[in-house]
Amino acid sequence: MSQNPDDDRLEELREKKLQDLQESQGGEGAGEEAMEAQRDQAEAKKKAVLRQHLTDGARKRLNTVKMSREQFGEQVEQQIVALAQSGRLREKIDEEKMKELLKEMKPDSKSFNISRR
Repeated sequence: MSQNPDDDRLEELREKKLQDLQESQGGEGAGEEAMEAQRDQAEAKKKAVLRQHLTDGARKRLNTVKMSREQFGEQVEQQIVALAQSGRLREKIDEEKMKELLKEMKPDSKSFNISRR
């Protein structure tokens, strides 16, 4: 069975369209990969700063906090990195200083008073 010339032309158009779609998706994927690489680089930089300014005990305590309350742990990490980058940290943060920092940054606990009549 021989193919019709119109069928050949239609097949060529389909292949070209498929190729164009793959190229456009490849371009979007490259942008996402670049953004992911930037995030990875920023994360590595943050870890290096934390490693430099925290003792082992303080790092363990911070990791424990992050495991239980991830958002709060991220806030503490950001605060430590900001202090380090501004030059306000002159020495390493040990476990006792980490406890104090966590107490200072801890959100106020909400208390509810229920009165019965």
